[in-house]
Amino acid sequence: MRNQWRLLLQRCKPVSELQFKVQSSTTVPLSRNRTLHSLIPHSRAPHIHFQNPNFPRLFTSSSELAVEHNKPTDQSVVTSTLIELYSDPIKSNEDVMLELKSKTDLASSDSVNELFENRGSEPEAARVFFNWVMSKESDNLSSNSCNRLLGMLGANGLVKEFWDLVDIMKKKGYGVKKGASVRAMSKFEEEGMKDDVQKLKDLFALGSIDASIEKLSSKISKVIQQSPWGDDVETKLKDMGIVYSADLVKMVLENLGTDPNKAVIFFRWIEESNLYKNDEKTYNAIARELAREDYLDKFWRLIDEMGTKGYDLEKATYIRVLNQFVRKKMLKDAVDLYEFAMNGNIKPSLQDCPFLLRKIVTSNELDIDLFSKVLKIYKESGNTLTNSTLDAVLKSLTSVGGYGECNKILKSMEEIGFYPGENSQGKMAFQLSKNSKTEEASEFLDLMEASGTSPSYKTFGSLIEGYCLSNHLDKACDCFQKMITNVGPAFSGYPLETITNAYCSNVNPLEGYKCLFEAVNEKGVKPWHTTYKLLITKLLDHGLFNEAINLLSPMKRHGYPPYLDPFVKYVAKSGSSDETVVFLKAMTVKKVPSFAVYLRVFKAYFKAGRHSEAQDFLSKCPRFVRNHVDVLNLFSDVKRGKDVSAPAPVAA
Repeated sequence: MRNQWRLLLQRCKPVSELQFKVQSSTTVPLSRNRTLHSLIPHSRAPHIHFQNPNFPRLFTSSSELAVEHNKPTDQSVVTSTLIELYSDPIKSNEDVMLELKSKTDLASSDSVNELFENRGSEPEAARVFFNWVMSKESDNLSSNSCNRLLGMLGANGLVKEFWDLVDIMKKKGYGVKKGASVRAMSKFEEEGMKDDVQKLKDLFALGSIDASIEKLSSKISKVIQQSPWGDDVETKLKDMGIVYSADLVKMVLENLGTDPNKAVIFFRWIEESNLYKNDEKTYNAIARELAREDYLDKFWRLIDEMGTKGYDLEKATYIRVLNQFVRKKMLKDAVDLYEFAMNGNIKPSLQDCPFLLRKIVTSNELDIDLFSKVLKIYKESGNTLTNSTLDAVLKSLTSVGGYGECNKILKSMEEIGFYPGENSQGKMAFQLSKNSKTEEASEFLDLMEASGTSPSYKTFGSLIEGYCLSNHLDKACDCFQKMITNVGPAFSGYPLETITNAYCSNVNPLEGYKCLFEAVNEKGVKPWHTTYKLLITKLLDHGLFNEAINLLSPMKRHGYPPYLDPFVKYVAKSGSSDETVVFLKAMTVKKVPSFAVYLRVFKAYFKAGRHSEAQDFLSKCPRFVRNHVDVLNLFSDVKRGKDVSAPAPVAA
């Protein structure tokens, strides 16, 4: 009796209705909501990392994953890559060595590096390399790798090794390709090896090329593609008398990639016809062909079936399919694939987690549930998040203007026990306040406090700096008060100067004065000397003499010298004599200032052309000033019209 899928096909129903069969010959549809790792026996899940040195280059945005780890790669991949390097006749020895050194995870032993340094210098080096390859699980080498190696042996005149490899290839069902035969034939003829030349010709006369996997897969594919699947196609395939291998089935499936439905039918038919029992390699081959939007149902049923059979996704399959899903913005499918792979024996790269997180946060709409799922998968595999991962995610979020969502991301990370470090906290705080996300910034502080990781003075400073840049100065002052309460006044100098400078830049020094005066008198804050100087200058520029004078007292308490220049300039140009007296009393810790200060003020009055104000101020000076010879001479010179412009300022 024909199987259900055959009957469905013959009744002209869409192949999408076919059900995949498992070992029990019952259909097992895959629900997308099922947990994939529940399908894989726990006993088959040792923690084995895989690393693919070519992984970053397989993605459209290679810079996002261009992080290579010092962990071993799969031996067959390593060996194939080394064969490709060693047997390339075009590359110079220097180019090969540079490329080998750039792939530190391929060959680290001194012996292998020495072989590559001698590449092409003598046949003995090629012989040693061949022996090394044969000892490194050569059973997994592809037809291409074998032919590259064969060409290298022939070009070096290694006849015995050449024919030994031909025998190995025959057993694997591989044919000798033209490139390898041309290189070998040229060397054989050059060396006068007539017997080997004839033997090589006889090899092709016996149909080595026609019997190669490439030729066989091409013939099989043509039979399948030329007609609708039916009894006629099945009869032709059986009459061909071909012995199927994993590599042959894999190549046929790849050839049928333009028609995934026929690929599925062939995949099922060979096993049901007892021509070949599908294994992990062929399951991976059909999975690669089904990883498309139009065939997702089939793809996930197949993945479910692989789980029940205990099959893993090969690295190449996982990378290729993940790449396709991400490129097509099928992020849910990409995460499900990541989950399946993480619960298998062959683990994805550690870099896949931040890669997927960044893709999720830069999508049109942030799916925080999907984001959290990636984090949980990552943690449940025994991994730990780092601040660099958070920074990379936030950078991607910033690139699409979505920084207002960072609290959601932070909550999601805290759910798996991750709390940002001081530097990351500062970056988040600054970006939120700088971009006028005032509510989110307040929520961020609440989150930090609730998590038990109270913000440091650096985090508060970053938040205040961002508020000042976005002109939310009231928020900056509130945050400054909260900072003093939480972490104390010891590190408040920089944020206070930031706030003061912002107020002064906004032509509102009075508010800056209020903030500073309150912080000094009520919170015990010690402003920087530059903060005092800036605020005094701006207050006097706006005629706020009393407020400026009030700052001289805390300046003296904090051990700073008085800042005379703006006061002298102010009283000379627009101040009254009474204000001058108040200034001189406030600027000194003694009973009266030094005579040099009085003389400087008189000269400033005369330079400003305010002679009567100078005379009025003189009447209010102490006797030792009024009777001082320098003062008497100064007023005398002014009466005679002599220039008495003040020289360089005199210190107090």
